[in-house]
Amino acid sequence: AIGGGKVPQAGCQPRLNMKKRVAIVGDSAPRCSLTITHQQGRKQPPDRLGVFVVPSGTRDFEGVKHADCVQSHKMFSQLPQGVFYLCNGCHVRRNVSGIIKTTGLAEGYMQANVVILPNHLADDFEAFCQSNPASLPLLYRSQSGETSCPPLARHADIRTDMSQYCVYEKGQLVKTVSSLQSYTDQARNASDQQDVHHGHQWSDMVCFYLGCSFGFEGRLKTAGVPIRNVEQGRNVSMYRTAVPCIPAGVFSCPVVVSMRPVPAEKLDAAVEVSHLSPLAHGAPIHIGEPAVLGIQDLCRPDYGDRLELQPGDVPVFWACGVTAIQAIRSTKPSLAFSHSPGSMFLTDIPNSSTSIISPPSDSRNTPYIKPNPELIPLCILVSHKPLLYSLASQRAVSRIRDLERIIGEDPGQRGIQVLCTQDELLRSSLALSHSSSVAITTGFPAHYMHSPPDETDGSPGAIAMATMLLSLGKQVTMVTDRRALEMNQAIIDEAVKTGVLKTAIPLVTFEDCGSDAALHFLCHHGDPSKPRYDHLVAIERSGRAEDGNYYNMRGVNIKHLVDPIDDLFIAAKDIPGIITTGIGDGGNELGMGKLKETVKNLMPNGSLIACDVPADYAITAGVSNWGGYAVACGLYLLHTCPSHQRYLKKGIGQEAPPPQEQLRDWIANLPSVDKEESFLSTLVRFGIRSGKTGHLAMESKEMQIGVDWRLYIDFRCSCYHQADQWHK
Repeated sequence: AIGGGKVPQAGCQPRLNMKKRVAIVGDSAPRCSLTITHQQGRKQPPDRLGVFVVPSGTRDFEGVKHADCVQSHKMFSQLPQGVFYLCNGCHVRRNVSGIIKTTGLAEGYMQANVVILPNHLADDFEAFCQSNPASLPLLYRSQSGETSCPPLARHADIRTDMSQYCVYEKGQLVKTVSSLQSYTDQARNASDQQDVHHGHQWSDMVCFYLGCSFGFEGRLKTAGVPIRNVEQGRNVSMYRTAVPCIPAGVFSCPVVVSMRPVPAEKLDAAVEVSHLSPLAHGAPIHIGEPAVLGIQDLCRPDYGDRLELQPGDVPVFWACGVTAIQAIRSTKPSLAFSHSPGSMFLTDIPNSSTSIISPPSDSRNTPYIKPNPELIPLCILVSHKPLLYSLASQRAVSRIRDLERIIGEDPGQRGIQVLCTQDELLRSSLALSHSSSVAITTGFPAHYMHSPPDETDGSPGAIAMATMLLSLGKQVTMVTDRRALEMNQAIIDEAVKTGVLKTAIPLVTFEDCGSDAALHFLCHHGDPSKPRYDHLVAIERSGRAEDGNYYNMRGVNIKHLVDPIDDLFIAAKDIPGIITTGIGDGGNELGMGKLKETVKNLMPNGSLIACDVPADYAITAGVSNWGGYAVACGLYLLHTCPSHQRYLKKGIGQEAPPPQEQLRDWIANLPSVDKEESFLSTLVRFGIRSGKTGHLAMESKEMQIGVDWRLYIDFRCSCYHQADQWHK
């Protein structure tokens, strides 16, 4: 039925003058016998002229998808909702006049950023897209002069199918237009050519279609995530960042991000939905404090509109295709076009994890890779100061939780399970993964009657963390007591010589030289905005009790043997950007003040010995060394987790397993029985004794070295399995 006519009934022989592709939907449609007369008077079968007869209730709407209009005496009541929206998207492409933003339109279908460049720049730009797939997920590259995009939308014309286009000359936005038809096969006039290097005809231009996050907004809504920009009737906020793209050819520029406020309790849903839309930028590249990306003021977006955060909302940042516009501005081509930010090209491709774009056989477009459900990220809060969430795959999180369970075994039967708090290991490992400079301290003078008074627990775990951090490219500093400086320097040198420690690290001391001593130690020139370290770790380090003294587990005061390194942890609480971790096995260790009340109430001598100085994360282990080993393995698991690595790199670069040489180096720097035996023998040679027995023997508190075999097997099997899965 065309132009408001009635739907044909069974047995009728309607004559339709065809100008557009039409889908006829109705209960009687399958019984119709249609004779269609073309405008030139030739009779043709319906499929030759674009008429699709579709029965009500059918699931095969291929004809309806690409119709210019749909006719039905029941309107759209028989159509699935998604088909209605897609037809609406087709309608929008034909009626784009006056549409300022496409967010919320054609819900459930992919939208595309569009960049149109001279063909001599096309190969460089394609390489730029391939080097930065999070920002520039390439859906289709046209041939020179091509106005259609068959894999994305049938019967599309890129010159007219968007409401607003930006025109750039030498990288400067010179005007916005509602159509590019005037540029088709027309050379620039003489006066224009004086302002550009040379004129371009449309036949010289190549169109690039790039995925857009608007496409997954419908799925966010279905998952219960409020779409604040749609609620507020505004365009999404977009910002230039301080994160540089990987350059390719003549193209280089900073990453542009879009920001959507998301309630904290909906973060996992938002991450999962977008992760499963890799062609629409995938999962977020940052969640939390905007300054981490170099964004100084959320109220002043570089593109789009300002959005209001509601109470409980967290700013979530996705890589954005407007990065391509920044590339135009940076590269300054003589002539280029783009979509207007927020006004996208609407495709006919459903946005889902199973959507596959099939380009022509000779196309060089990005191949589709189906997401692996095991790699769906979880969103974990890492820091309040500054606000920082991190991402790691469900698989990596599960394995780190396995490590936490393993180290929670209690060989000494002291009841330390009451101190174990889930995910302290996970959060600490994530924070360390984001760090760049780490200070580690250890030393518990349990044997105050001997010289040296130190025990074997703590140093092996500290060295294990240090060597893994070094392998991952972090800066590491060890902090020790002045009385033990010379001995610990010799121990570090020996650890490097025997291969237990990857390379030499600075060894420093801290003494209380005034009220600002801790601040000047932690920050350059005592400036809290310029911290030297972004993470402090204490492992089996004697901690200050509520009365200002330091006690061993027997309740003996050993304050005279301990420097006030606790002051660093206290000062760090007021310095944004420094996170602290304490690792212990009894509750009297530095950092375990986070669990002070539990230690007081449930641990032997707890009311006396409990540490009063908290850390952001308190990792409890049956033996403190195990906590250090678990952190080292946790870091390895995170750095072999594709979801975490993508997030850590802010989406920059291609997603690929680490090079085999790098992977071998990480594995070589994991804890091992051989390394522990070697290092414990070094400690014994220096007169350092078992924490439990006081023997000069290769013991680590309650555990003799041979009993640790199962622990190491569990650790390393978990690590190897994850790396093997990524390479597969």
